[in-house]
Amino acid sequence: MSTKAYYPISEIGAGKVGFSRTRSIIEAAFYGNNVVKINTLKEAYELAKNSPGTIVTDMPIKDGDTFGLEKDAKVLLFNDGAVTGRYAAARRIKGEPGVDEAKLDKVVMDAVYKARWKTMYHAECFVGLDPEFMVKAHLLIPEGEENLLYNWMINFQYMSDEYVKMYKNSVPVGNGNEPDIYIFSDPQWAPTEAPDVDYSCLSDPLTLCYFDTNQNCACILGMKYFGEHKKGTLTMAWALANRNGYAACHGGQKEYTLADGSKFVASVYGLSGSGKSTLTHAKHGGKYPITVLHDDAFIINTDTCASVALEPTYFDKTADYPTGCPDNEYLLSAQNCSATMDSEGKIQLVTEDIRNGNGRAIKSKLWSPNRVDKIAAPVNAIFWIMKDPTIPPVIKLKGAALASVMGATLATKTSTAERVAAGTDLNALRIVPYANPFRTYPLVNDYEKFKKLVEEKNVDCYIVNTGDFMGTKCKPADTLGILETIVEGKAKFEQWGPFEDVEIMYEWEGKTADFTPDMNDPEYKAALKAAMQNRVDAVQGFATKKEGYDKLPDEALAAVQKLVDALN
Repeated sequence: MSTKAYYPISEIGAGKVGFSRTRSIIEAAFYGNNVVKINTLKEAYELAKNSPGTIVTDMPIKDGDTFGLEKDAKVLLFNDGAVTGRYAAARRIKGEPGVDEAKLDKVVMDAVYKARWKTMYHAECFVGLDPEFMVKAHLLIPEGEENLLYNWMINFQYMSDEYVKMYKNSVPVGNGNEPDIYIFSDPQWAPTEAPDVDYSCLSDPLTLCYFDTNQNCACILGMKYFGEHKKGTLTMAWALANRNGYAACHGGQKEYTLADGSKFVASVYGLSGSGKSTLTHAKHGGKYPITVLHDDAFIINTDTCASVALEPTYFDKTADYPTGCPDNEYLLSAQNCSATMDSEGKIQLVTEDIRNGNGRAIKSKLWSPNRVDKIAAPVNAIFWIMKDPTIPPVIKLKGAALASVMGATLATKTSTAERVAAGTDLNALRIVPYANPFRTYPLVNDYEKFKKLVEEKNVDCYIVNTGDFMGTKCKPADTLGILETIVEGKAKFEQWGPFEDVEIMYEWEGKTADFTPDMNDPEYKAALKAAMQNRVDAVQGFATKKEGYDKLPDEALAAVQKLVDALN
């Protein structure tokens, strides 16, 4: 499915698709005489290579010519300032209660005006890698930010001949009513006093990430971290997909081929650092052929249950792959890492988190030789990944309402990928609905999508704990063993204590410890009840915060309240 880039005269004007006030401010900037179109990755690479502060390492890009680069292209390293993670507090979403779009539009209008003095680069890419779902995205960013431009172009699908042809042959999404995605970014922006500009509409005084997702446009100001641009683009694509019958997925998906030739498709959902990438790419010792869709961003068609990846590359934490690790031969670029000279006089990346807590790299799709862009087989199971010490390593949820609301109240810990306020307890559990902090539409939309998968499409739903269970570490061997036991159809679940709608599995391949919950232990029972009450409180909060913007159906509250009541 393709988006709309060109309009007949009859379709241009106020009140028509693609012509909101916010979009008109943003899109017009792309046609300025200070704009330089960047058409190829080679151009973007040369700009980034020669940009002040870029470190050109001696690490070659493997098969760079297959990505539209020169054969001798090297991994480029660029380091930001003090900010090295996403900053959710800067997000303002048009249509949400309390968001003053009139004032925000003026802020954007003034930012665009001030950018007239700068040379601006215009790049394009595709988001979505199959004719079923492909949308075109545009980025406008100033001179001096060449590394952001390059990283954006290699993270998503550049305009290769193959994908351009695929895109032209795809069917328009939303009956032709979805315009291209346009993103205006100025990392160099800072608020300055100006007539008719009121910065009180910002949630952060120095940064802004403003989305008009209904019109597929966004403005990113004062934000240098590449992750903001990656996730900002995905935010737009997820919202567009959500409007058109897809479940937006911040997670990983893989397909197992079993001995009898049958397929098992598993989707895992969790924040950075939860283990979703590890689980997605695990090869299970070669027990079965595996194909990987992606470990971060995909969508599920809620009618066919087929899934499509949104980006070809992987944006990984470098700390997981020490200097000299064979996996590093697949790096395309790196951010917020150190560098040093090796014994041969070559510049090497220092990939451990010494400089800061969130060193990142973009890896090519070649890193995963079993990678696919679409899994046509229907998804079989959803796994919510939580680091909740009261939940055993695995439980199974019965009933569509409970399955979906537990995803809506997914409890996890903050990772170093995020910039948080000073004093934030990084070990405290927090609720992140569906492990997707990038949602820009009412929460009920996701709730209904996942509920449909369970209720109408017979998708099973589990919670896996990749943290610790009451002081006992749930090791990767446990989680992988749990997945294998379920995938192979050997799992034996039984009712968990007083919960009518929750089942537990006590034995699995490679079990490392005794994780049996003691339901007669008053201390444990109180902790479990508190954890479930926290979810009740979250659902009640959805109904009252932001004027009820994220309110869920009454059945959702009833499903989690039933868990609390069972512990009384």
